[in-house]
Amino acid sequence: MSATNASSRSSDLLNQGIAKTLVRLTLPMILGLILLMTFGLVDTFFVGLLGTKQLAAISFTFPVTFTVISLNIGLGVGTSAVIAKLLGAGDKAQAKQAATGALMLTLVLALILAIIGITTIPLVFSLLGASEDLLPYIRDYMVIWYAAGMFLAMPMVGNSVLRAAGDMKTPSYVMAMGGLINVVLDPILIFGWGPFPALGIQGAAIATLVGWGAGFFYILYILAVKRQLIEPKLLKWNEFICSCSDILKIGLPAAGANMLTPIATGILTAIIATYGYEAVAAWGVGGRLESIALIVVLSLSMSLPPFVSQNFGANKLDRVEKSYMLSIKFVMVCQLLMYALVALLAPYIANVFSDEAEVVRILIIFLYIVPLGYGLQGITILTNSTFNAMHMPMAALWLNVLRLFVFLVPICYLASVGFGMIGIFWGSVLANLGVALIALVWCKRILNKKLGDIPKSESVYE
Repeated sequence: MSATNASSRSSDLLNQGIAKTLVRLTLPMILGLILLMTFGLVDTFFVGLLGTKQLAAISFTFPVTFTVISLNIGLGVGTSAVIAKLLGAGDKAQAKQAATGALMLTLVLALILAIIGITTIPLVFSLLGASEDLLPYIRDYMVIWYAAGMFLAMPMVGNSVLRAAGDMKTPSYVMAMGGLINVVLDPILIFGWGPFPALGIQGAAIATLVGWGAGFFYILYILAVKRQLIEPKLLKWNEFICSCSDILKIGLPAAGANMLTPIATGILTAIIATYGYEAVAAWGVGGRLESIALIVVLSLSMSLPPFVSQNFGANKLDRVEKSYMLSIKFVMVCQLLMYALVALLAPYIANVFSDEAEVVRILIIFLYIVPLGYGLQGITILTNSTFNAMHMPMAALWLNVLRLFVFLVPICYLASVGFGMIGIFWGSVLANLGVALIALVWCKRILNKKLGDIPKSESVYE
């Protein structure tokens, strides 16, 4: 990207109307995530056709795969916050060096994670409650998935560089392209169409690898050649350390906060596993559907931080506060409408993903209850994003600890003891309500304090 274009994008985030700018940033992300997550659901659908055991096996992988993805998200959060603040302050050369260091760090960490992950598959999944007859399916999938980690990590962090510069469209294209390749290859490799052998659950992992690989090469071309947002060389050691230090100050707590989610999900999965394969299969499908239902929240959680960081860097804290409250109000209305739609279609949705009566029954109950808390969960997600964007990663970390291990896991466990599996579903709604109230009050107090600390002449109200 030329300096002129970069400056133009930065000015858009600093000076244009808040609602208009957030819509411009968020709409491409919604489209990209819809496509990507739809492809993910198709992936689950094809694996489900192999049988309940295969569907249960891939459901067991979700907490682990999301743990790895959470590290990448954390690095992306740190990268976006640092680069967007530098761009907001007008330091484009330092932003370019930071982006290069972020990608180098991501590559190193991805290789380390792949080695650790592959060697610990039996131990980790046994602890999650997977039985011996499911471990071969899990191993077939996860060995390839871990090996593909580099092709996942680099595009995720590369997309964060683009978002920090105000470009939301290109990351959407990258996500959509990778997802489309994945969904096209899924039935071919899983069931053995044409000259390809039937690889079963392993075929789903290979399709994912190829889709991510395409995204990997495309994002490097965009960053290095087309937009020139990274250096065309490896950084020197001192440059690398300097570039990574600020990113890690935000990225490590953000990664830690995100990695707590799959840990909590793993605990809940282990509790759910006591109710049988069918319960785990339904729980896994419900988790995938949750991502679709939260599409607007997740899109805003990616588009809001660059806006907040650039305005934070330019000391326009009134715009930060207005953007946060506007986003909160919007997702609450949006998620209420989403709940009504999901509840209306619950029986039809459940029958699409399984033909086993017990799986369908549990999934319908899940869809009637759990989505009630998605708007409340959205408040927590957007508050976390705002904390990270304001370079307050420890606040985001503690908020996530509070949500998962003070509210979600204890409440769901106690509710399961008293009311069985349905107690877990209602417990998640109650937990989201408690944390949402704390998150909203906490963030408002911080923003009001920061606004009170700057002279009125420096605050630009619209």
